[in-house]
Amino acid sequence: MTVKKIAILTSGGDAPGMNACIRAVTLAAASDNIEVIGFRHGYNGLLKSEWVPLTTQTVHNLLQRGGTLLHSARCEKFKHPEQIRLAAQVLENHELDGLVVVGGNGSFMGALALQEVWDKPVVGIPGTIDNDVAGTDYTVGYHTAIQTAVESLDKVRDTADAFERIFVVDVMGREAGFIALNSAIGAGADHVLLPETFSTAEDELAKILDKLEKRRNNKANASHIIVITENLWPGGLNDLATSLQSKTGVDVRILSLGHVQRGGSPDWHDRVLATKLGTYAVQLIREDKKGVMSGIQHRYPAAIPLDPSKVERKALNDYSLLIQNKITLIH
Repeated sequence: MTVKKIAILTSGGDAPGMNACIRAVTLAAASDNIEVIGFRHGYNGLLKSEWVPLTTQTVHNLLQRGGTLLHSARCEKFKHPEQIRLAAQVLENHELDGLVVVGGNGSFMGALALQEVWDKPVVGIPGTIDNDVAGTDYTVGYHTAIQTAVESLDKVRDTADAFERIFVVDVMGREAGFIALNSAIGAGADHVLLPETFSTAEDELAKILDKLEKRRNNKANASHIIVITENLWPGGLNDLATSLQSKTGVDVRILSLGHVQRGGSPDWHDRVLATKLGTYAVQLIREDKKGVMSGIQHRYPAAIPLDPSKVERKALNDYSLLIQNKITLIH
């Protein structure tokens, strides 16, 4: 397939490394004499034909920058068939030979819908801190988000030890516990609450109290760090903190890391991953691969159908769960 011109957009929640994806696509295309444009503000910009040229000069010194040069957004309009057809017409008007979409599951659903009405390749790059896209080992931004959470948890531990307090630390992840589980392991947290394993508030509270009691019996240090995925506890974190404080008599503090996990410079892992996947995405377009994402499997780039990302829920690593449970039993 002869490819002369392609486009890229970033969609949904931003993630560290999105700029690295833009850079990789632009440089890989330039090496094959392919023109690149970028649609700003995700699918909204595509519908409005809001675009900018991307050149080797445009992406100079972009690798380490957080955020996204093209900006990002969610687009409710893209759920309607007439808007998707309009987007396909915009792509035709620009005489494009392919489109790269950097985003998560919601963005890929839009990419699939667009692929159904446009006969040129639409290729996804998984860019989300949640790491919840099925089919790929990792998503761009995930490792940086964990690093941010671990650094924050390390600092929380210092102040928790000083006052022998309980800290409840809320991390992002939506309906997936990847960030919570691995940041808890990386920071040596004492308890972790995950969407995949959560039963009821009553049962989970009993587990926390049981672990606290075991630590007291073993005369372990009195601070206790609980990591929890956002929006998980029924009634909110204040309810959890109030219950813990009333039953233990220990001061309980809440820390919500929030959007700080999406910001900042991507770490080396996300820079390398974004560069691999962006370069491979251009190759997939040149090979006329349609409705796939440029993902990573066993350290190597792979063309992965977008459909599983729409219908499957990515599972946590069972061994990671085992590790977390074992190392916090007596600690």
